[in-house]
Amino acid sequence: MTAPSTSPDQNLPYDLVGVGIGPFNLSLAALADGVPGFRSLFLDAKPAFSWHPGLLMEGTTLQVPFLADLVTMADPTSPWSYLNYLRSHERMFKFFFSERFHIPRREYDHYCRWVAERLSSCRFDAQVTALEWDEGADAFAVVYRSAAGAESRVLARQVVLGVGTDPVVPEPLRSLLTDTHAGRILHSADYRTHQARLAAADDVTVIGSGQSGAEVALDLLRHQDGDGEGGPYVRWLARTTAFAPMEYSKIGLEHFTPDYIRYFRHLPEATRERLVREQWQLYKGVSEETLGDIHDELYERTIGGGEPRAALQPGVEIVAAAADGDGYLLTCRHQQQESLFEIRTSAVVAATGYAASRPAFLDAMAGLVDWDDRGRYQIDGDYRVALDPRVSGTLYVQNAELHTHGVSAPDLTLGAWRAATILNAAAGRTVLPVASRQAFTTFGTPQAPASTEPAAAVPPAAVTSPAGIPR
Repeated sequence: MTAPSTSPDQNLPYDLVGVGIGPFNLSLAALADGVPGFRSLFLDAKPAFSWHPGLLMEGTTLQVPFLADLVTMADPTSPWSYLNYLRSHERMFKFFFSERFHIPRREYDHYCRWVAERLSSCRFDAQVTALEWDEGADAFAVVYRSAAGAESRVLARQVVLGVGTDPVVPEPLRSLLTDTHAGRILHSADYRTHQARLAAADDVTVIGSGQSGAEVALDLLRHQDGDGEGGPYVRWLARTTAFAPMEYSKIGLEHFTPDYIRYFRHLPEATRERLVREQWQLYKGVSEETLGDIHDELYERTIGGGEPRAALQPGVEIVAAAADGDGYLLTCRHQQQESLFEIRTSAVVAATGYAASRPAFLDAMAGLVDWDDRGRYQIDGDYRVALDPRVSGTLYVQNAELHTHGVSAPDLTLGAWRAATILNAAAGRTVLPVASRQAFTTFGTPQAPASTEPAAAVPPAAVTSPAGIPR
């Protein structure tokens, strides 16, 4: 392997280097663009920006309003807003007349690519292979490699990890994730790649109760003939007790505010773990529109006494899977009835979500990170990772803080707010004011309002709360 190349930037540390260019680090790059005296660089292994390409089906929309773009919730005057993207493409009137609040997912991907291609701080075809603390330089050393094999090394006073999450497949299916079963056993992240093959299959089983599972099931239903005779038999299974809609009430959405993050962060760890499990409908449910579209497709099949070639079965988990001739035999367990049954299917699409993992390039830093007892980052209110005191630099993370900050971690709603919070901390000053109290809901014990009356003379020793704790 050749030694990393030198560059004009090698000996001059960047103020911030971002690893990974998904929507969250792209948001930070956009907000940092043009900040006087602040040098940033963002690296990604992909040849260009792409966002969940396997799920960019026609007709799918974002589950958050267009205002939750890369910048608007932190800086609506930014040139990198979605509205300015529309203006640049001469589509403002078209968008206005469409009266859309939730935009097509394909358009969001195109908008992000438009931003990424124009930001000089974003560098693609740059796979980070190592991140370590260079004591001599008093900075992080970031080594990255191009697809052609050329290595480069830059220094950074601060680093932000935005490497995204990895697809999760149920354990019984993992042994079948081989080339032999490619296109027949897959995660929904690869659905579009194998869409034609799945649409031509006899029987497809979709696993997962969230938006991705619903969209895959709906797309397969739409590949059936109008009378429901052609196309695959579609089976949708989920462990949840129901195919439930995502919480989308105005008050319910206040869980996606800075107020709730502050409240959640100060709860005991066991309480946080329980809440994340219980609040699955806040971030893992299905949009009411998609559920309605699925019902409409099934209803159409009943015209004239027909029966849908589909099955929806909640409360079911896969406990075993094996190849069975040209298809697969799934052993399932109904959780409430505690009974087992078998399913034969031609293909399985696991729409079973994503999880954060520790990137391999962090191995050299692993001994300098203060992990919690479950091997996760310990993260403060500014999204800093707790590090060994010998490290004077700062490491931040995005979308790896579900356990410390709650259900907003993977959601686009607070992406710009979080990026602005990190930018202010990294710059050491308020580059962009960030919202504080934004919710009508009071999370936690209410605080007494400040009195406007003059305080009575009270002996110092008596100024205590009812529990005897100094105020």
